[in-house]
Amino acid sequence: MTYDSRAMHLPSLLDSTLDLAWRAGRAILEVYRSDFAVTQKDDESPLTQADLASHKLIAEGLAALSPQLPVLSEEGADIAYPTRQAWTRYWLVDPLDGTREFVKRNGEFTVNIALIEHHAPVLGVVHAPVLGLTFGAARGCGAFRVEADGGRTKVSTGDPRKSMTVVASRSHRDADTEALLTKLPPHEVVSRGSSLKFCLVAEGAATFYPRLAPTSEWDTAAGQCLVEQAGGAVLRWPDLSPLRYNEKDSLLNPSFVVVSDPSFHWAKLLR
Repeated sequence: MTYDSRAMHLPSLLDSTLDLAWRAGRAILEVYRSDFAVTQKDDESPLTQADLASHKLIAEGLAALSPQLPVLSEEGADIAYPTRQAWTRYWLVDPLDGTREFVKRNGEFTVNIALIEHHAPVLGVVHAPVLGLTFGAARGCGAFRVEADGGRTKVSTGDPRKSMTVVASRSHRDADTEALLTKLPPHEVVSRGSSLKFCLVAEGAATFYPRLAPTSEWDTAAGQCLVEQAGGAVLRWPDLSPLRYNEKDSLLNPSFVVVSDPSFHWAKLLR
């Protein structure tokens, strides 16, 4: 099935994207269970055959699913901004988010696929192959968790007034983040790798996720869709405006915070 970019049926497209992420996860696991090699990219981040295998499978799958839509992937990001600037809808993909966690073999890595429309994510899928978990969301469809047996459970964000749980990066904690956390009321801190942090906020297991260290747009888009459709928000820090996509030459995100309830007094609390 293909989709007209002017009249996309998001529920059907979401189902197809979930299947594609699952198949990419299978390809990643084949490498994960082998004696794989690790190389370094120009920015000194790690790269494995799993990243490349997942990228190839997803790029080919999206081209078949929606041939009229461009694809921007971490492993195929050399597209000049003057070209990208003209896009109103496109796929944004991280074929293997959390390669450091993959190399450590701790299972906390994901496949991220998002559909961006007018600078905002309108569909997002996050699949954790080792954990056998998938999260999906689309505008107007809400957000849900898919178990390994295919069962779906709707998810929604938690109430920070009842309890404050912070999820933080396992590999990218810094002094600025620690200073920000001192402004919160008493709270528990849990650590996760990759976009699983967004998933914890989306399903109500955490109420706040600060990310002041660098990320790229493909790291966050799918997770942002999950959080927003579950009731939360992803906000630039410190101005607390919504995080947006493909508005500049650089694909690096600004600092941001993920909040479970946008109506809570975050601005007063954090400043």
